[in-house]
Order: sequence, then C-alpha cells, then structure tokens
Amino acid sequence: MRALVKTHAGPGLELIDVPEPTCGPDEVKIRVLRAGLCGTDLHLESWDDWAASTVRAPLTIGHEFYGEVVEIGAEVTGIEVGARASGEGHIVCGRCRNCRAGRRHVCIHTIGLGVNTDGAFADYVVLPASNVWLQPESIDPELGAIFDPLGNATHTALQWPVVGEDVLVTGAGPIGVLAAAIVRHAGAKHVVVTDISDYRLGLAAGAGADLCVNVGRTRVVDAQRSLGMREGFDIGLEMSGAPDAVAEMLANLNHGAKVAMLGLPKDPYPIDWGRVITHMITIKGIYGREMFETWYLMSSMLASSPKFADAVRSVITHRFPAEQWATAFATARSGECGKVILDWS
Repeated sequence: MRALVKTHAGPGLELIDVPEPTCGPDEVKIRVLRAGLCGTDLHLESWDDWAASTVRAPLTIGHEFYGEVVEIGAEVTGIEVGARASGEGHIVCGRCRNCRAGRRHVCIHTIGLGVNTDGAFADYVVLPASNVWLQPESIDPELGAIFDPLGNATHTALQWPVVGEDVLVTGAGPIGVLAAAIVRHAGAKHVVVTDISDYRLGLAAGAGADLCVNVGRTRVVDAQRSLGMREGFDIGLEMSGAPDAVAEMLANLNHGAKVAMLGLPKDPYPIDWGRVITHMITIKGIYGREMFETWYLMSSMLASSPKFADAVRSVITHRFPAEQWATAFATARSGECGKVILDWS
C-alpha cells in the first residue's frame, strides 16, 4: 500500500509502498479516504528538536483521518465492516489511575497515532477498536477527517459556559477559527479573534467572529471599546502559544475570568501572576479531546445545525491528492490557508 513515511532520522518524508498493517484481535482496519494535515506533521517533516526526541523512524505519520472499516478483529463487537469512521489519535493504556477513573484524556501512558505508532497517511490504518468513532454515512468525508482538530477546539471552547459571555480567542489557526465557530454556535455574546494574519482573520470572520483584530496594527482594548464592552472579556481561549498574545489576553480579562489554554509555546515565558491572582483568573491547560464526551458534542453540533457544519467546513481551504503531499505540506507551512486535506481515495 501507499504510505507517507519518515524513513530515517532527519528532515523529509517519502511516499513509498509498504506492507498493509495487520489487524489484531481487538483492533480495526480502516481504508483511509481523507486525512487532515496537522502542525504536528509539519514538525515531523522538518525534524525539529521535538520530533528528533520523540519519533523513531521508520514511521508512517498522520493522525487526522476518515475512512471505511474493512476488517475487524475477532474480539471486536459493535463495529461492522463497511461502516464509516474517524479515530481518536491518542491511544491510552486503560490501566493507570486516570484511565480506570474514566479520565482517559489524561492517561499518563498515552501514545500518539502517527507519532509513536504507524499512522493514517496511508491507504490503510489499524487502531484499537476502542479508539474508533463511527460516523453517519451522510457525513461529508472532509468533515469526518477533521474531527481531531475540531475536537481540540471543542474541548477548549466548551471548557467553560459561554452563553451570554464575551469571548476572546487568541490565534486564528484552524483550531482557533473552529473555536470561534463553536462559541458562536453555543451562544456567546461577543466573539473576538486576534492574529497577525489578515488571511486567517478572514477565515475567523467567515466562521462567525464578531470582530477580528490584527494585533500587528490594533490593540485588543480598542476592540473592546468598539464593541461597547466595559468590563473586559469573561472567557479567554488561547490558541497561539505566543507570549505576547497571552499577555494581552490577561490584560483584557474581567475579574473572575476563565482561560482555557491549548496553544503550545516554543519556549517557556513569564506570566503576570500578580494580575492572575488579584483578578482571580482561572487558567486551565487543555490537550487533546475528552474521550469520548468531546466526540459526542462534535457529532451533536454538526448533526443539529447545518449552519454550524458550514462554518466548520469553511475552515477547509485546500485539498490535494496524496501524491501531491509535498505541495500540501508547503501550503500548510505558508500560513496562507486554513485546513489542508489529503485525498487517499
């Protein structure tokens, strides 16, 4: 089968023929139809310090996907050949304290599909049956392929009640734009998104943001004034990993505000802890998706609101056949795009 493989320790990837993966007794084999390109994949391709310390080559990369079940293990129940499915890319141990308490998203032994084990940039992928999320046959394959980043956005955006709240989203990458669509759908009062890319801020506006602020030219406090806000934002969703964005967010929050932080910084950075303490701001780190409450929320929102589904779909801006993976990676790296999809059908 075709697979996009990190063949050696170093920059680059190769689209090569490899043997099809075998399906264990508690596993499911899926024919990949669409796959989403993630920032993690860019790190693996460029072979930065994180990739070098995490990945052992050879490895088939990729973890965002949608496809058709073609084989199930002897011990698998509730999944049938021919079903359409996506997959949770965090594979957990099932034995640690958090797993046994039902908090699988904080498993201390988590391994990543396409990072620690062969992934979904291939004609076929195998993963535990417990990680398979069955999709309705009516779902758009491209939407099915981005449940992973949509899940990150959902987990972050719905961490706190947002109905009637003023929400600030820092970072208009695909997940930040999806978060804006989610809080708009969930009933936020004002949704403001910041970034330094006019292109990506345009995507955020299309997804439902009330105001998009290029912080290279305009300050967030000015955005507050233009919306008639008097007391600061109630909810902060930090998606950028940029220290300046975090500092400006904290400076524009109301007393008692709540912050969910998903953006991973390149390096450690200082926080104005005096403001956090005296303003009684709650900060919570977010990683991945709650298994599987986040998945139920995603499916329910998409099924119940065509408007929301259209907002999510608008984040997908570029599509390439798998053979054009290098162009797809270059497009994703350029920043002049939303979500990039690889077609493996």
